[in-house]
Amino acid sequence: MDNTEVLQSNREDAQRRYRGALGMFATGVAVITAPRDEGAPIGITVASFNSVSLDPALILFSVDRRSLSLPDLCAAKSYAVNVLDESQQEISNRFAKANSAKWDGMDQIGADGRAVLLPDALVTFECEPYAQHDGGDHVIFIGRVTQYQARADGRPLIFFGGKYHALHSFQPIAA
Repeated sequence: MDNTEVLQSNREDAQRRYRGALGMFATGVAVITAPRDEGAPIGITVASFNSVSLDPALILFSVDRRSLSLPDLCAAKSYAVNVLDESQQEISNRFAKANSAKWDGMDQIGADGRAVLLPDALVTFECEPYAQHDGGDHVIFIGRVTQYQARADGRPLIFFGGKYHALHSFQPIAA
């Protein structure tokens, strides 16, 4: 093994350890959806979603530069963040894969140039693009929320340590 192979091997090992460390931060799971000019809508699972600002109402998420849908998402005039319910693990897995059959048998709400929404999501945020930023091997999207809807019931799908988890209680922790 030459020095280049050793360096690459060490780099991959370091990235794997770093990713594992990042995985110790529990997140919700969301699917970013957007219409395309032609063909099936965009659909990408992300765990990198959070609020940025209340006034104006801004959110952000990031997408890996290797995503096949990235060029279409960068050009989209609208998109939605669909926060998944704990019963929607299969939907998370479906949209995490790069294939053209993501929407087979799936219902969707919207289209005609508007954001595409997943039915039964815990919360949906319809957005218009506000900014895009370089994030190394990801592109950071900032969206201005134009409308949202939230269910009164349900529990979020949680991702932690590379696995899905259920939220066991809604009881607040005493301060």
